[in-house]
Amino acid sequence: MKVPENDPIALAAHLLSSLLEEIPLVQNFKGKWALIRDKLGELRGQLTDFTDFPNSVSNPLSLDLLRSISLTLDDAVSLAKKCQSPRLSEGKLRTQSDVDSVLAKLDRHVKDAEILIRSGVLQDGFVVGSSKREAVRAESRNLITRLQIGSTESRNSAMDSLLGVLQEDDKNVMIAVAQGVVPLLVRLLDSSSSEMKEKTVAAISRVSMVDSSKHVLIAEGLLLLNHLLRVLDSGSGFAKERACVALQALSFSKENARAIGSRGGISSLLEICQTGTPGSQASAAGVLRNLAAFSEIKENFLEENGVLVLLGLAGSGTALAQENAIGCLCNLVADDESLKLLVAKDGGIMCLKNFWDSAYSSVRSLEVAVDLLRHLASLQPIAEVLVLHGFITRFVGVLNCGVLGVRIAAARAVYELGFCTKTRKEFGEHGCIASLIKMLDGKAIEEKEAAAKALSTLMLYSGNRRIFRKDEKGILSAVQLLDPSIKNLDKKYPVSLLTSLVQCKKCRKQMVVAGACAYLQKLVEMDVEGSKKLLESLGRSKIWGVFA
Repeated sequence: MKVPENDPIALAAHLLSSLLEEIPLVQNFKGKWALIRDKLGELRGQLTDFTDFPNSVSNPLSLDLLRSISLTLDDAVSLAKKCQSPRLSEGKLRTQSDVDSVLAKLDRHVKDAEILIRSGVLQDGFVVGSSKREAVRAESRNLITRLQIGSTESRNSAMDSLLGVLQEDDKNVMIAVAQGVVPLLVRLLDSSSSEMKEKTVAAISRVSMVDSSKHVLIAEGLLLLNHLLRVLDSGSGFAKERACVALQALSFSKENARAIGSRGGISSLLEICQTGTPGSQASAAGVLRNLAAFSEIKENFLEENGVLVLLGLAGSGTALAQENAIGCLCNLVADDESLKLLVAKDGGIMCLKNFWDSAYSSVRSLEVAVDLLRHLASLQPIAEVLVLHGFITRFVGVLNCGVLGVRIAAARAVYELGFCTKTRKEFGEHGCIASLIKMLDGKAIEEKEAAAKALSTLMLYSGNRRIFRKDEKGILSAVQLLDPSIKNLDKKYPVSLLTSLVQCKKCRKQMVVAGACAYLQKLVEMDVEGSKKLLESLGRSKIWGVFA
């Protein structure tokens, strides 16, 4: 019976039947041929499945697979005939090797066919006019399938195409993730090909940059972490940079931070900070910045002399590398006096000053610098050095900037730097009082509280009280913060601020008119620090008014 050459399924089925007819006649390696017969049973069922899909004979993936199956079956028929003779013309070892090769190929074909059938690509019809989203979904399924079957060259080409799809926009990333690309990418990190591994890391890093897809990476757990940490040790410069980008997305959880710290990740990241490419240095410092937020990881930094490495990067890296290094130092020194002294002693203040002055074109990046300054200023000897380096004059701009986080960090730093009459006076002379009064009316509770806290210490200088009294909104804004309905705001700061002004008759009158007494009655019941004393002062002023 002649099989049409343009029907690859029929051709493969015909060759399979021919091989099944030859196998019972073999005289050599009967055990191996029995295994081959079992594989043919699986393959016959899959060929039947292929006939259920109209696209099987037009889809390039299925066509390539069917042609490969036919070639393997054709070789197997010839080999089975050779094994029917008692004497093997090409020798026993060579023939055994050929039989093993056929068995391995058939096993690969069965697995590839299973992947192809399960993938859904044979159901995809490329209809003209279909939506772009549907086209991307079909293309993603196709590429995910190609990454699992075929030759090394074919898989490399598929990975190139997948990277192109992912780079196009974030929606494409979300579609590919929904199609199951992440578990496959994690498996491909086991590839023996360094080229494929590098491209896989690049694809994973791209997924990590889309917030809505990060949870899928996190779900891969330690398996993914271990692969990425190995890349940090032995990958190319590009691969290390991409691995660091992915690790930034994974290092926010305490569990992952512990895993990175216990597997030598901090040592590898610090080494990249010293010797890596500019891009990889910035990304590595970003991972370290996340890790430093967990107190139990700090010991790893100290063991690896991390503070000095980070100071070096903060003084010489790219703008992003400097920002991440300073952010890391900020997390490290929080609540650790010895580390604050170490950072100040080893050039941290000068790094901070240089970064602050050079970052003015991007005010948003100043938040970490202001935060680090705040932590350092909590130690008075360091605060005195900061004042000598002229940091007070730098606060005027940041307290008035349009970035909420920077304003809040600056107000908190003002509180720490207002440790003596001299610095309080300087803040007043440089116009910071008006900026802080404006922040009392901010929308964010954190901004209101930070401003009240800063003003509560600056008002200890009489000259600043005079400046405050000249602002018509100052008293009203401060009194409104006493309202108990405003949650998550520490009332002791606006209470302290108003207490410093209550000796002024005009200010007392403004407080009473603004409704301070009613608020304070409730705060006294809540046992808020200083509220009783302030209420008594306002009460006396009302009595004095009656007598007058």
